[in-house]
Amino acid sequence: MSYIVILGLLAASLTTFSSLPQVIKIIKRKETKDISLGTYILVVVGIAFWLIYGLLIRDLPLIAANVVSLILTATILFFKIKFG
Repeated sequence: MSYIVILGLLAASLTTFSSLPQVIKIIKRKETKDISLGTYILVVVGIAFWLIYGLLIRDLPLIAANVVSLILTATILFFKIKFG
């Protein structure tokens, strides 16, 4: 694995896992009133498109980052819809 791929994976990991504290906070508090539904709809759709793009060009950092990002942001969106 080249240093460029490693750099991409590191960058992707840091930005991807930035959603994790929000997911944990929502799960603990079961409250999402300060989260914008519209924002998370756009973010989830955007990440899904990035994932498709990464799959089409077979780019490992894009694929890995966007799989995890999609799971985390979709979790936030799910709870936003569930908790209102």
